[in-house]
Amino acid sequence: MNKIRHLIDISDLTTEEIDGIIAVAEDIMRHRADYAHACDGKKIATLFFEPSTRTRLSFEAAMIELGGNTLGFASASNSSTTKGESVMDTIRTVSAYADIIAMRHPLEGAALAASRRSVVPVINAGDGGHCHPTQTLADLLTIKNRHGRLHGLTVGICGDLKYGRTVHSLINALTRYPGNRLIMISPPELGIPNYVRYEIMEPRGAVWSTCSTIEDCIADLDVLYMTRIQKERFADLDEYERLKDCYVLNAEKMKAARSDMSVLHPLPRVKEISVDVDDDPRACYFKQVEYGKFMRMALILRLLDDAAKGYCPETTRREILSEGFVCRNPKCVTAVETDLPQQFSLRDKAHNVYRCEYCETRFGHQK
Repeated sequence: MNKIRHLIDISDLTTEEIDGIIAVAEDIMRHRADYAHACDGKKIATLFFEPSTRTRLSFEAAMIELGGNTLGFASASNSSTTKGESVMDTIRTVSAYADIIAMRHPLEGAALAASRRSVVPVINAGDGGHCHPTQTLADLLTIKNRHGRLHGLTVGICGDLKYGRTVHSLINALTRYPGNRLIMISPPELGIPNYVRYEIMEPRGAVWSTCSTIEDCIADLDVLYMTRIQKERFADLDEYERLKDCYVLNAEKMKAARSDMSVLHPLPRVKEISVDVDDDPRACYFKQVEYGKFMRMALILRLLDDAAKGYCPETTRREILSEGFVCRNPKCVTAVETDLPQQFSLRDKAHNVYRCEYCETRFGHQK
């Protein structure tokens, strides 16, 4: 099978490539008519095994505005997985019908697994609590248009930092740009995963701190990135009930923020941003939705162009081990798609830390 370039993790793009995709998105925003036939004759398949409104419609709107067509499904109940078909067989089948695939799945690592069976580019539209690279592209375009830069910013990230896939991808991106300072606002139970801290932030020398309340740090922020507490990620619903309303942004708290601060949210929101914030000029979360469409238009163009040219850079920088370990994470794609090979890599040689390539779970269990 020929190598095809996919977008599974934001790390699959260099900083220069991210900047280039942002530049194309900005050009699309200024000259939309020039791109109206850029994808004539092309089709995108949106395979959403997990509910979505914004992301799925954003991909479909992006392809339509580029002159292409769409096909796919909006829930697993509308696919042949209800008959027992594996995700891998679904992907191989659909890649015969479409030129590019956007897939969301509740299992961590599902997009990576899918990319290994697809003959067309696969875009990860969210894989469980793992990552969400195209949301990060939308976030970056929003920040760039609001503040004119992606460096030298103080960014507060609030809410569910443990299960929030958008958070993991955003941290990965922002820590590449110089001078950024991150403030993590969450209860201890929902703090950032160790792999994000020790394998992304610390090696890059990221400047970051923790804060227990929004009020304690809002005056210092350029950007406040709010997230919801995600009920669907909790195995213990009692824990969810205890934590679900721990952080709420409202108009009263916004009084302490700077006049040029931006409030972002990947949506959907529940109660973490009060509706009395919506008309504040610093509220950017609905504009963020529109920016997401333009970034996905630019990304589709980039991946289709790379596929046409046969361009596929090497993205794996680690030695992969396929023997001796078993991932015990029940949310990992390998727990369901049992034909997938177990794959681990050494992430921290000094401490002998191995992680599953699909879900990033730390493991050392022998078979």
